[in-house]
Amino acid sequence: MAQQRRVQLSTQRPGSTVCVLGTELALDVCGSAPPGAASFHAQGTPGVQLWVLSQARSVKLPSSVGRWPLGPGPELLLAMDAPSKDVGDEKVRISYFREASGVPVGRAVLYLTCVEVSLDADINRSGAVSRTLLDKASWTWGPDGHGAVLLVNCDRDDPDAEGLDNEDSAVRSYNDLKDMSQLVLRTRGPRAIFAGHRLLLHVDFGDADKIRVFYGGSGEELEKFKHVLGGSKLAYTVRPGRHCHESVFYVEGLAFPDVAFPGLVSLHVTLLESPEKGPLESPIFTDSVVFRVAPWIMTPNTQQPLEVFVCSVDDNEGFVAAVGALAERAQCPLTVCPAPQNRQDRWIQDEVEFGYVQAPHKTFPVVFDSPRDRGLKDFPVRSILGPDFGYVARQAPEGASSLDSFGNLEVSPPVTVQGKEYPLGRILIGSSFPRVGGRRVAKAVRDFLVAQKVQAPVELFSDWLHVGHVDEFLSFVPAPDRKGFRLLLASPSACYQLLREKQEEGYGEAAMFQGLDRVPKPTINEILANEELRKFNDYAQSCISWNRDILKRSLGLAEPDILDIPQLFQGDAAAGAVAFFPDMVAAP
Repeated sequence: MAQQRRVQLSTQRPGSTVCVLGTELALDVCGSAPPGAASFHAQGTPGVQLWVLSQARSVKLPSSVGRWPLGPGPELLLAMDAPSKDVGDEKVRISYFREASGVPVGRAVLYLTCVEVSLDADINRSGAVSRTLLDKASWTWGPDGHGAVLLVNCDRDDPDAEGLDNEDSAVRSYNDLKDMSQLVLRTRGPRAIFAGHRLLLHVDFGDADKIRVFYGGSGEELEKFKHVLGGSKLAYTVRPGRHCHESVFYVEGLAFPDVAFPGLVSLHVTLLESPEKGPLESPIFTDSVVFRVAPWIMTPNTQQPLEVFVCSVDDNEGFVAAVGALAERAQCPLTVCPAPQNRQDRWIQDEVEFGYVQAPHKTFPVVFDSPRDRGLKDFPVRSILGPDFGYVARQAPEGASSLDSFGNLEVSPPVTVQGKEYPLGRILIGSSFPRVGGRRVAKAVRDFLVAQKVQAPVELFSDWLHVGHVDEFLSFVPAPDRKGFRLLLASPSACYQLLREKQEEGYGEAAMFQGLDRVPKPTINEILANEELRKFNDYAQSCISWNRDILKRSLGLAEPDILDIPQLFQGDAAAGAVAFFPDMVAAP
C-alpha cells in the first residue's frame, strides 16, 4: 500500500500542496463541503490520477459516474505519475451540488506540485545502489532475501591512526570510504519547492550510537567529507544542489550485533512543510531504509588457508621450522610472531580467532581477540589490525577462565539439520554443561557469538578437561564424500581396543614415549593393567560420548560421518583430564 497523507480542502480559497511521487493524497471532500451539498464531482488535469473509494468499491476517474454522494463518506484519492516542471502546474477541482441541482454550490481547487524524494541503498545486494520495488524498510535473510548490509568499519586503513577507523569521526582515506555502504538521496522537482521545504535526514535515537554517516556534498575531496549523522547528531538538513539530483552519503557501522543490539538500524529522510515559511514545520513524507550490520563470521579449518600465524618461543625452533615448511608447500604466507612480541606465549590459537565480515560491496578478515589476555595480549592490535584487516574483542569483567581461550571456540563446516541449512556451519563452544557450577565461557563472548545469528552456537561439555577446550577432543577434516568432511573425536575406547590388539600381536612390552626426556615410559602391558587409568578413561569416554550425541543432533551427523581417534587421558575428578599423549591439539 502506498504511503498516504490526508489533505484538507477549502471552498473559500484555492489551496496548494506537494505530492511525493509514489504516494497518495486522501482529499477530505466531506470536511470542506458547503452546507446543503449532497454530492460532488472531481476533475483533475492530465498529470493527476483520481480514485473514489465508496462502500468498499474503488473507481478510477473519469468514470461513468458524474457525481458521488457525500454520504456515507466516500474517500477521494489522488496520485501523480511524474515530477512537476513548475510549482503548481497540476490541479484538481472539486464541485459540490445540492440534490437535483445542476449548479455547483461551491468549488474547492487544489494546486499540485509533484516531487521525487527517495532514499536508496543496495537493497537487492548487487554491490551497487539502484532503484528497486523491494520493501526498503524490511530485511530478510538468505539468497532470495533483500535488505541493505552495513560493515563494522573495524580495520585501520591509515597506518598513522591510533585506533580503528570507526573510532573517530573523520574520513582519512578513499580506502576508508570503500569500507562504508552508500546511501543515496534522490530528489527531483521544481527547485523552489525544495527551497521552501526542508529535507531532513535522521536516525532513530536508539540506533544513533551504532552508525556514523559522512557526506561530502557535491565534491569528492576527502577534506569535504564531514560527519553529519550518528552519535549525538540525530538529524541533518540536506540541501539538494542546483544541478545535482543525487546526494551520496557513506555509512559505517560502529558496533557488531550483540545481546542488546539485533543488528538492524534505520535511516530516514523526511520532507517538512513550513506554512508561509514560519517556525512551525510538519512532516508530509518520510522514506526509510533499514540496514543490517554484517555479522562476524568464523571460518572452519576445512577451508583453504590464506595465511598461517605461529609463535616463536625459546624452545620451539623445530616446530616453527616445520610449520614454515608446510606453509611453503601450501604456498601460504607465514607470519611468525617473535618472542619479544609474544612474551613466551606460544598459544596463538587460544588468544585469537580469525573470521571475516562481508557485504555485497566489500569483504575483509576480522580477528576476534579473546578475553584471555596473556603474553599475546597486544599482538592482534599491533601486528594484525591494519588495512582491510579488522579487529573485534570482548572482555570478561567477571574474570576470564581457561574456557575463554579460543581453543575452546570451533566451527563446523556447512551442515543441514532437519531441513534447516547452516551454510556457514555452526559454532561450537565448551562449557560446564550439564554439570551444575563449574567454568563457562564469559557471558560477553557467548552473547556476542549468539547475536551473530548465522552460525547458531552449540554448547558442548568441556569442563571435564583440565584446560577445558573443545579442540582437545574434536576436529574436522575435509572428505570427498558424504557431507564433504569428517568429524574427528578423541576415543579412549578406540585406544584401548588398539592397545589390546597390539598386545595380542605380541607387542605388550613395547614402551611408550621412547625418545622423550624426563617422562615415564610405560609399556602397553602396564597401561592395560593400570586399573585406575582405565576407570578414569571410562569417565572421559562417557563425557565424549555425551558430546557425540549433541554433535550428531546439532550438526545433523550420522555415525559414518564420525571417525574415532585413539586417545587416552589422565587426571582426576578435581583437576580434570589432560591428554596422556599428544592429542587433537598439535604440541608445539
